[in-house]
Amino acid sequence: MVKSMTSFGRAQGEEGKGYLFSIEMKSVNNRYLDINIRLPKFMIALEEEIRKIVNKRLSRGKVDIFINYKSYGKGNAIPKLNVDLAKEYYNCLKKLSDTLEIEDDITLSKIAKLPEVITLEVQEENIEEILGEITPLLNIALNNMNDMRINEGEKLKEDIILKLSSIEDSVKKIETLAEEVPKQYKRKIEERIKELTSGMTIDEERVAMEVAIFADKAAVDEEITRLYSHLNQMRKTLNLDEPIGRKLDFIVQEMNRETNTIGSKCNDMDMTNLVINIKNLIEKIREQVQNIE
Repeated sequence: MVKSMTSFGRAQGEEGKGYLFSIEMKSVNNRYLDINIRLPKFMIALEEEIRKIVNKRLSRGKVDIFINYKSYGKGNAIPKLNVDLAKEYYNCLKKLSDTLEIEDDITLSKIAKLPEVITLEVQEENIEEILGEITPLLNIALNNMNDMRINEGEKLKEDIILKLSSIEDSVKKIETLAEEVPKQYKRKIEERIKELTSGMTIDEERVAMEVAIFADKAAVDEEITRLYSHLNQMRKTLNLDEPIGRKLDFIVQEMNRETNTIGSKCNDMDMTNLVINIKNLIEKIREQVQNIE
């Protein structure tokens, strides 16, 4: 199954709980699986677990994950009163007032504002409980991404198959032209010799030898056979139910290699034009393959 690496997924939790989580994921093409996770500070301990969940579902792509939340609870910090310290502050202020004979204006609110009398004690979040809440959301977002990858992948597959058919048509034309190239070369040699020798007898054996040498150098039958094989392998790979991006990329490289070899042996303008057309189609396929998982 062909899957694109360009995708997006989103999921949001239900109202009525202490936290309302929302998850957004997006991915683009990448040679390997590169996961970037942005989440609230109190959830940092869950990053590795989140990464494991994503690793099980995706094999390639640059994936950005954004986890946001709203808190509807009482918060995770509670005030703590240090009575002993408050008493010490009061005694110190009272002593200062008596010593300096200054009117006592000590109030409760003033003492409460003094350092460390009232502090906030942060309570640790229940990480396991939070993981239990976000795991279903992660899977929903991943399902959305997977559906989009499949839809985009099918479109890529259809277009690549059309291009493969066009390449195959051009290869068939090259195959036909290649059979005529030695014959055309022989005719040109004979005509040239007649022009230069003014009607003298032509050594047919020497001409035949020259044509045989040329035909051997210009032969592209092996390259054409391998190119047909690569086209068939590409079609088979497109139907595999597994990540195929790297396999397709390798096949495209081999197709390009054989096409370049055919082009280097071309001695016919029509064949050269066909090779240019094939190379253009292969390059377009290569760009599409870069986005397949």
